[in-house]
Amino acid sequence: MNAEHADTPATGRVVLLTTSHRVAPGVLSWPAWQALRSADRVLCPDDRHPQLPYLREAGVEVAVAAPTAQELVEACAGGRTVVVLAAGEGDRALTDGLARLAGSGRVAMPDLELLPGSYDLPGARLLDLVEVMDRIRRACPWSSRQTHRGLAKYAIEEAYELVEAIEDGDREELREELGDVLLQVVFHARIAEEDEDGPFSVDDVAGTLVEKLVHRHPHVFGDATADTPEEVKEHWLRTKAVEKQRTSVTDGVPLGQPGLALASKLAGRVRTAGLDVPPPTGPGIGYELLAMAVRAEAEGVDPEAALRAAARTYRDAIRAAEARPAG
Repeated sequence: MNAEHADTPATGRVVLLTTSHRVAPGVLSWPAWQALRSADRVLCPDDRHPQLPYLREAGVEVAVAAPTAQELVEACAGGRTVVVLAAGEGDRALTDGLARLAGSGRVAMPDLELLPGSYDLPGARLLDLVEVMDRIRRACPWSSRQTHRGLAKYAIEEAYELVEAIEDGDREELREELGDVLLQVVFHARIAEEDEDGPFSVDDVAGTLVEKLVHRHPHVFGDATADTPEEVKEHWLRTKAVEKQRTSVTDGVPLGQPGLALASKLAGRVRTAGLDVPPPTGPGIGYELLAMAVRAEAEGVDPEAALRAAARTYRDAIRAAEARPAG
């Protein structure tokens, strides 16, 4: 020890090691393993902490203890390093106590280090969503009784509310409505787990989607090339046709969608396939709307969105008229 520090007692080091419950237990960063193996003591206040079995299997001796701030400072005396494996909800009482001791100025404090042992990957909060949905399905009197058919109307409503948020340009509303649409997916997948004939989970749903996306993007995951959006669409339609083994370009077009969207979708299928099928004509406004929807699709206009925009203007005019004093 240097002479200038001969009379200064070594205060040691406290390492607060945090882990994410969204990462599999035992999967820790290299700095975390180094800290655990080199520490003089490793403490954990939770005897059910998911990391404990894996640490002990790796030869790390862990004592189940919940020291106070003062006890932890004393445990570091003489230059010792103590690692505290934080509980999942954190150790607020301990960190607050350490802060008070440091702020008092009367205690020689050890070095304090917050060391993340594992990090959330992108999409990790989806695990929380699945867990919350599972608990709601089991414990909520209303949610536990819902069926696919009973929830179908909500999927349509939430999709329309999402479109409205997009058209309004409201970012906060957009984030919330995306969450409501995601809820429908997770809710239906949770219900499907209980199907006796063909159960599947949200992991199966995600797995199917991943396979579809990879297969339909050979220019990203394979050897194909696509330099324009039009070429990408060609890849998509070609692989989709092989997958579905469809005999008509109209296969897979849901007839229950709004009329303008249906007409536009059929016109798009005809145009993409290079078929010469002009829209039928006849008496009545239905055929007139059909012709307008086909024209809109050919010009790259979404007739549903165009009509909604016009309807919004009409709504504003109605409100303006209502606001004017009666003559």
